[in-house]
Amino acid sequence: MQLSYSQLGFSHELGVIAGPVAYQSDFGVRSDFETNAGNSGIGLGIVHYINFSYRADCNCYTTDKYFNDHFKLRSEISWNKTKLEHFGEWVESNKTSENANRLRGHSGEAQNWDIGMQLEFFPRSIREFSAGVFSFAPFVSLGAHYVSYNPSVYTNYVSSDFSNLNNFGDIDDPSNFYSFWEPGSVSDKSGSAWSIVSSVGTRYKLTVLSDLMVDLRFQYFFSDKTDGLDHQLSSNKANDWMVWLNFGYIYYLD
Repeated sequence: MQLSYSQLGFSHELGVIAGPVAYQSDFGVRSDFETNAGNSGIGLGIVHYINFSYRADCNCYTTDKYFNDHFKLRSEISWNKTKLEHFGEWVESNKTSENANRLRGHSGEAQNWDIGMQLEFFPRSIREFSAGVFSFAPFVSLGAHYVSYNPSVYTNYVSSDFSNLNNFGDIDDPSNFYSFWEPGSVSDKSGSAWSIVSSVGTRYKLTVLSDLMVDLRFQYFFSDKTDGLDHQLSSNKANDWMVWLNFGYIYYLD
């Protein structure tokens, strides 16, 4: 039996992706290796491609145009989850202030659902790669994703005089968190935002109808609340963003 996917005459590809995520947020210290390595998680996704170089309705290549032979349209639905803690100089063992204890006791979790599109550019011929002329097909991409975020917030802070035992773990009490943050900086409210997504990667021709893929993604959120923390100190210079190293398997629907 042969499956036919001939909308608009173009062929289609379907795949799965997964890999580690490094989340850059208001947790920890900016440009700190321990923060970047510690606040990491996992991402999973399903991807769909429109392949302009091949027509599924006639089992033939499209008219030889540069766009058809060098671009694919990628649609995606994905999920990522990252546990967040404060790392760096302000929580080192020699810091013994109440604010240091508040930071050490504060943790969170960023969890996002994404849906969106990217346009991928392949410098080498897509037709020649499909025909097995070469094994690797590098690409770059740019697109936009709509993000539904659902952060979690936790605190196990206990003051040195045990004065907060009645509100231990209460995320709505500002006294459980860093004292210089404005009220409302910490929140576990869900929301949504747009994001810009850019990546660089390559495909490897596994079989006639399947590829392996690896790409390194940068995603910038138009929100500073995806991690459950949006303080207004001068160190808060950017919205949340993340880096995701994807490994994927792509199958050509023929």
